[in-house]
Amino acid sequence: MFSARHTHRTLKKAVGTHQARMISNLCKKILAGEIKSSNGLYLLPSRFKSEKVKGHVIGIDLGTTNSCVAIMEGKTGKVLENSEGARTTPSVIAFTKEGERLVGMPAKRQAVTNATNTFHATKRLIGRRYEDKEVQKDMKHVPFKIIKANNGDAWVEAHGKVYSPSQIGAFVLMKMKETAENYVGQPVKNAVITVPAYFNDSQRQATKDAGQIAGLNVVRVINEPTAAALAYGMDKVGDKIIAVYDLGGGTFDISILEIQKGVFEVKSTNGDTFLGGEDFDNILVTFLATEFKKDQGIDVTKDNMAMQRLREAAEKAKIELSSSLQTDINLPYLTMDASGPKHMNLKLTRSKFESLVDELIKRTVGPCNKALQDAEIKKTDIGEVLLVGGMTRMPKVQQTVQDLFGRAPGKSVNPDEAVAVGAAIQGGVLAGDVTDVLLLDVTPLSLGIETMGGVFSRLINRNTTIPTKKSQVYSTAADGQTTVEIKVFQGEREIATHNKLLGQFMLSGIPPMPRGVPQIEVVFDIDANGIVNVSARDQGTGKEQQIVIQSSGGLSKDEIENMVRNAEKYAAEDAKKKDLVEAMNSAESIMHDTETKINEYKAQVPADEVEKIHKEIAALREVLANKDNETPESIKEKCNELQQHTMKVFEMAYKKKMADNATSSSSSKSNQDDKDEEEKKKEENK
Repeated sequence: MFSARHTHRTLKKAVGTHQARMISNLCKKILAGEIKSSNGLYLLPSRFKSEKVKGHVIGIDLGTTNSCVAIMEGKTGKVLENSEGARTTPSVIAFTKEGERLVGMPAKRQAVTNATNTFHATKRLIGRRYEDKEVQKDMKHVPFKIIKANNGDAWVEAHGKVYSPSQIGAFVLMKMKETAENYVGQPVKNAVITVPAYFNDSQRQATKDAGQIAGLNVVRVINEPTAAALAYGMDKVGDKIIAVYDLGGGTFDISILEIQKGVFEVKSTNGDTFLGGEDFDNILVTFLATEFKKDQGIDVTKDNMAMQRLREAAEKAKIELSSSLQTDINLPYLTMDASGPKHMNLKLTRSKFESLVDELIKRTVGPCNKALQDAEIKKTDIGEVLLVGGMTRMPKVQQTVQDLFGRAPGKSVNPDEAVAVGAAIQGGVLAGDVTDVLLLDVTPLSLGIETMGGVFSRLINRNTTIPTKKSQVYSTAADGQTTVEIKVFQGEREIATHNKLLGQFMLSGIPPMPRGVPQIEVVFDIDANGIVNVSARDQGTGKEQQIVIQSSGGLSKDEIENMVRNAEKYAAEDAKKKDLVEAMNSAESIMHDTETKINEYKAQVPADEVEKIHKEIAALREVLANKDNETPESIKEKCNELQQHTMKVFEMAYKKKMADNATSSSSSKSNQDDKDEEEKKKEENK
């Protein structure tokens, strides 16, 4: 009897790694009963089939701090520049008191003066309940208001309006969509969006909801470290085991992958969804506020404007200390008291910063060791360690990775862009443009149900390759029980309530019988996005109940549709605003050109006409000053009136100037001829 491993090796020799892996996986599905036989033929369920996606598929890294979008050009992923000319966009959204919505750098620039209505790092709230300890911790550090929504989720509030984190994410995604559309010159609908590998089902579903609200067809949700590995391995030859250490703005992931001739197989993943650059910033902000209080005796922690300035200074100092041993933090007029304005002037060394955040860096070591253990791989087996995420630029982080894996980490991928490029590659695979890549990802956390005594009964263990399906038969706990409540949990704790509750539903109509007699089959089905479907069936009666686990308390279909409409409304308002700005810019340009021409032709234009033109320019300026009550069309109309009038005036002035120049030239030539004649006569008289 041959072992499964021996059979797999034989297959590899016969048909190659890629095909062997696919055949092995199909065999497992058949043996597990997931693929049924019909007349001797095995029919592949639709969830395992990969139909080509029509049209462009963009790859989006929806980050905590910054976001990035890429697209495939041939066999290469290309990162696209936004309208400001940057390759990454701050994941910041702001609402002004006039109701205007700002996205990206414009939102970040005004944060100091509008901190309570400027949202940053809301990815840390996505798919979370208001009561979650992470949310309660976050509330102490952010200037904006986090509220409890009707469904129990954590939402945010600005100017009395509430927004789900999925909506805020959607506004960033709309900016990414617009960036891609400006590049390809046509509408873009399909997207692959990345999520932290350690995101649970609620967070994945909420991210997918964000894509839907943004008007995108999210064809796949993939893990950030896996995407980075795709970006790294596309052009590499040979087999290799790699570790992807991803420390970004809000989350930390570690994934171990095996790359073999275009097959990217995730062996294990681990992480912390509340550990990233934001936490480094928070520690530094607290330190700066404490130092300022020691120096000046003033507590600025309740002053939103001062704290926002400290946050910006902390982020800047953190970045500078990756390349410098020391940095100066100078903040004039940070606050004031009765004695006058107070300034901050402080020197911060790299070693001091490292000592402040040492515990945060140490928190990444445990998940790395767990991932190695789950993958059953020794550190010496790792062929390369990839660094992903902005925080991996910190020398202390790089040193920690080197000490942990016993080798210097590679720097062959851009930490800020690799994830978006990998997402674009996966988009290319789904569109059929990239044919030599197979991605086998895993579910990061175990899935199961609560059984008698509150015990967590696992159906699918963590690091199981997805998509996957698993069933198990349970029974009733009491005599005559006619209903069973199925509570679905995700996590690694042995007591169900210590894990994340994903959802619950009732299976009713069970015939009354002694306990332990009814046979209830519970089926877990995880798709390629890592999103869970659960069903329960009474085998005696055939009655079935199923649930698609919704995000946290869940955005209902109606809520999502309403948010889609709101997003479309914002898009229409943005387009209107853009038209207004363009009309105003055009008007300013026309007025400037007109004034230049008046100066140029002042000798040829009658004084009364000059006065008329100045009056028309003044009237147009008044229209621009009253822009809130004007439309692009009304501004264009005023511009056309000015242009029509001045065109005729300047045309006549131009002709007159040419005629004057010709007369002047003729007169000058005649005078010169007279002089030449006189000179000639003088010469003859001599």
